[in-house]
Formats: sequence, structure tokens, C-alpha cells
Amino acid sequence: MTEPTDAPPMPEVAAEEVAPPALIPEDPMEVLQKQLQEMKDKYLRNLADGENARKRLAKEKQEIVSFGIENIICEFLPAIDNFENALKLADSASGDVKNWAVGFQMILNQFRQVLQNYGITPFQSTGCLFDPNYHDAVETAETSDVPEGTILKEFSKGYKSASRTVRPARVSVARAPRKAVEPDPDPIAAATTEN
Repeated sequence: MTEPTDAPPMPEVAAEEVAPPALIPEDPMEVLQKQLQEMKDKYLRNLADGENARKRLAKEKQEIVSFGIENIICEFLPAIDNFENALKLADSASGDVKNWAVGFQMILNQFRQVLQNYGITPFQSTGCLFDPNYHDAVETAETSDVPEGTILKEFSKGYKSASRTVRPARVSVARAPRKAVEPDPDPIAAATTEN
């Protein structure tokens, strides 16, 4: 038997009124607007991704082309060095050689113009501090006349572009003189005198 309680009876609620929120049908217009907004967001993101990819590919293409041009021009730099060295010697030569040298100077100027057109410039190293990004030390010389690490002589010019060193300069670098080390006394003679 059940005992009566003093609690008020619970009102009966229709099953349709207590339906979970997920089962309540939404307005079809709101659903379509949400879907439309999601599609717009996806479209804009994909459009931005495509634009970024296009810019990145264009930049990479330009870098590859520049790198290729710099590498090809690097192959001509020894010939330019030889022209410059030959023209230095031509100043002390006979008249016929000097006439030829004028023509070679014109050719050298054309080579230099090509380098300039592609943004490749020589840089001066003598008297500067050694920097492994720009210089290749092929010789060191002891001296106290200049600070250690100063470039004393340039054997071949270095060339650079706006973005990298095309060819490092080959240089002679100063180093501090070594201190004279006094020889140790003869250990055998020292041992015999102690005994």
C-alpha cells in the first residue's frame, strides 16, 4: 500500500513539449543562411590559400632563375680575371700590344656591363677584416703592423649579388706574430746535475 504524501501532484506534460533541443526543427531559412556563411568562409580561405601559393611559387621561380644566372656568370669570372691581369701587363708593352689592349679593354667593359645588368658587383677586400662569408683565406702572414684578421692582399676579386656571395675573394690574412718560445733545458743534463 502506498501512503499518501503531502507533496503536490506533478502535472502531466505532453511528450512533444519536452523534446530534446536537437529534435526541435529549425527554421529552414536559418539553416540555409548558416550553410551559406560556412561556404563563403571556406571559399575565402581557399582563395587566400591559392593567392599565397601563387605568390610563393612566383618568388621561388625568381630565386631559381637568379641562382641559375649567378652560377653561369660565376663560370665567366676567371676569364674576366684573366682579361684584367693581361691588361695590367699590356701597359708596359709595345705599341702594337697597346692597340690590341684597347680592344680587349672594350670587351672587358662589356663583360662588366653584363655583371652590372644582373646585379653582380665586385667588392674590395684589402684592408678589411676577414669575413668567411665574403673571403677565402689562402694565405696567412705574421705581422704586427695591422690588427689580426685584417686582409693584407687580394689574390682574386670577390663578387656578390643582392642576396648572396657569388664568389668569395681569395685573400691573404694577417695574424699576430708568434711569441718566441724559449727551449726547455735539456732534461737529461738537468737530471745528472741534481744527482
